Amino acid sequence: MNTLTIDKKAYVVIPKKEYENLLVKAASKTPPAKKLSLDQGKKLAYKLIDKWAKEK
Repeated sequence: MNTLTIDKKAYVVIPKKEYENLLVKAASKTPPAKKLSLDQGKKLAYKLIDKWAKEK
């Protein structure tokens, strides 16, 4: 791991393989998307459509 300074900002340079491992590790920590029932999804969709329509 090397550090690089550009415009008074420090950057870290790591090998590509380590970077990819960090991405995989970070992605596994994100919570999964919430699943909705059909009725809940329909209500949410109509709510969002109304919200978007009011913005225009």
